[in-house]
Amino acid sequence: MKKPVFYLVLLFAPLAGWAQAGISGEIKADYVPFSNYVRPIDSVKTNSKSNFKRIQGSLEIPLSLKLTEDNKPKLWSLYLQGSYAEMENKYYDENLFPTRLLNTQVGVKHIRPLRGKWSIMAMTSVGVYTDMENITIDDVLLQGGVIFIKSFNPNLAFGFGPVLTNAFGVPMIMPGLYFNWELQGAFHFKVAFPEGLEIGYRMNPNFDLKAVVEMDGMTAEINENGKSKLLGYQQIMTGLRPQFKLGEHWTIELTGGSTLARSFQTNDRKISSIFKEKNIADPRFTTTFYGAVALKWKF
Repeated sequence: MKKPVFYLVLLFAPLAGWAQAGISGEIKADYVPFSNYVRPIDSVKTNSKSNFKRIQGSLEIPLSLKLTEDNKPKLWSLYLQGSYAEMENKYYDENLFPTRLLNTQVGVKHIRPLRGKWSIMAMTSVGVYTDMENITIDDVLLQGGVIFIKSFNPNLAFGFGPVLTNAFGVPMIMPGLYFNWELQGAFHFKVAFPEGLEIGYRMNPNFDLKAVVEMDGMTAEINENGKSKLLGYQQIMTGLRPQFKLGEHWTIELTGGSTLARSFQTNDRKISSIFKEKNIADPRFTTTFYGAVALKWKF
């Protein structure tokens, strides 16, 4: 995976979806069993093993909603997100990976229409991204962005704009991207950046079966030899996802599949680290099973 990937996950995940007109949220638990550590210096699969267990939660609450004359929304919403993960690391000669990761953030999102097919989505947030070894002010990351979005039709939208972050020590503006392409109906698909893609078939109003490919990750500020650095965990998974709708407001999703990629990377909190090539590959793990269960709601 390319070096900036975990930065993209960190920065753009809150921008990935439109704010909801009602209260919406999700609780999700996912699990990756033990798989072998692949030594980066020579790409040899070792006997060392690590697993990954995580619970995530998100909540979005509309603060203000007004409709324009042509029935387009002007919306302010508050969102909260949190992820807590634990790893067991066996048969390592030294401590290479963290045993716990915590990502939390709270932010405000605003959506309003512009002229024609254009609209604007803005967000600002503050969060704690830590390995829970020693939580300091360095673990607090600030983010903000403005994305200009063009809806080519009801199913296709593309956006771009500046995103500001202090993840690299000094505040830095990065390019932000938004892409969403979906087709509704009994047979449906969705391609969204940076989340992934899904293809599904709705067998009845309460049951949907999907094939999915998704990318996600976690980030933590760590102290290495007295220097503040960013640790990124990334995974790409693919699998089948049956979705069950429970009444009007609740949905349960089960996911079973495989990790296509799972790795760590550590970088200095400097702008130059984004473009600097490393002499050896990032630490990674062999492919293994992936499982998840999620409860979603929307009122």
